[in-house]
Amino acid sequence: MSHRPLAIAVALMLPAVPLQAQDRAASHHDHAAMPAHDSLSDTSYAAMQARGRTAMGVDQYSSAHRFDAAPDGGTIELQRDPADSAGVAVIRGHLDSIARKFAAGDFEVPGFVHAADVPGTAVMQARRARISYRFEPLPGGGRVVIRTRDAGAVRAIHAFLAFQRAEHHAAGTRL
Repeated sequence: MSHRPLAIAVALMLPAVPLQAQDRAASHHDHAAMPAHDSLSDTSYAAMQARGRTAMGVDQYSSAHRFDAAPDGGTIELQRDPADSAGVAVIRGHLDSIARKFAAGDFEVPGFVHAADVPGTAVMQARRARISYRFEPLPGGGRVVIRTRDAGAVRAIHAFLAFQRAEHHAAGTRL
């Protein structure tokens, strides 16, 4: 049974992200490197951030994502101030869960957060037996290390990471 309709309904009931949260984002991301956004994309970004908060349990504006490509896969990293031990614990629980879900071929969370099919996930699901997902704790959260020797799976992982990097306005390496 899917929880997607309930999660979407909950996200739609969330209040709009306060402007002060958007101001905090400037201190956590390099906005000078980001392209200008029109009001529609700003609204879409805020809605995605709100869905992310619902799915991940942490404020997306006070946490920093990284999506790094590697020759054999890549990494998803999420961190916040290490002094926020409760927030760090939530991030670690979320990323550990994501590693287990992805290994089982479950990509519902990224689909919910982005309210769309996420590029690469169909291939990652089909080739899940050829891909490993490992959670690693970091001082302010953690990362999911994604590895494979399957060239088609690597291309899918890179497409997934590139989409995430762009959508979250996040840092990361591209190959």
